[in-house]
Amino acid sequence: MDLKDLYQDIIVDHNRSPRNFRRIDHATRMAQGYNPLCGDKLVIYMTMNGDVIEDVSFQGEGCAISTASASLMTEVLRGKTEAEAEALFDNMHRLLTEDEHGVEIDEMGKLAALEGVRAYPTRVKCATLCWHTLQAALEEHEQPVTTE
Repeated sequence: MDLKDLYQDIIVDHNRSPRNFRRIDHATRMAQGYNPLCGDKLVIYMTMNGDVIEDVSFQGEGCAISTASASLMTEVLRGKTEAEAEALFDNMHRLLTEDEHGVEIDEMGKLAALEGVRAYPTRVKCATLCWHTLQAALEEHEQPVTTE
């Protein structure tokens, strides 16, 4: 099995069985996101303990890429500080949008599975929706995020 197949398997698995797909009833932060191009809609819920993400989850509906990206994102964020989450956002954005991204793939863990999305520009918004929504939650924006 080559790396491309492994990455595809990770995306399929996280779409079929998304991790952290639930509402956090007493979330301290939340944000909504919408991708009008694909119809993806999601809500990110977070419980913060100081500047540490104690718990994070999502709900919504979307394509396989959008769901898998949100699932993978929530898996890696628990226990991270806001600064670490912002750094991950920056790395993911570069990984998904720049050919010469300078991101160390080995350091991205399972998130590296999304790297191939860059080859499909219309799908990049599907993969980044949850990340932009996370950023809005961290910054406590009230307005829903859109990928327009």
